[in-house]
Amino acid sequence: MIRLAALVRDRPELTTVVVLATDPAAAHDVPAWCRMRGHTFVGTRAEPGGGQAHEVRLSRGPATRHP
Repeated sequence: MIRLAALVRDRPELTTVVVLATDPAAAHDVPAWCRMRGHTFVGTRAEPGGGQAHEVRLSRGPATRHP
C-alpha cells in the first residue's frame, strides 16, 4: 500500500487507477486502504493467467463502494 500511496499522491481527483496483484490479501487490503484514505473502491476482476485487478477511483471526499 505504500507504493500505491506514493503513486496516487499527485494525481487529480476522479483519476482511476488499477492495482494488479497476485497476493490474495490484496482483495482485503485495497478496499481497506480506500476506506482509510477516502477513495472509492470500484471493484475487483480476475486477470487472465492469474491474479486480480483492483480498481480505485481517487477522491477527496468520503469513500463509497460501488457494486
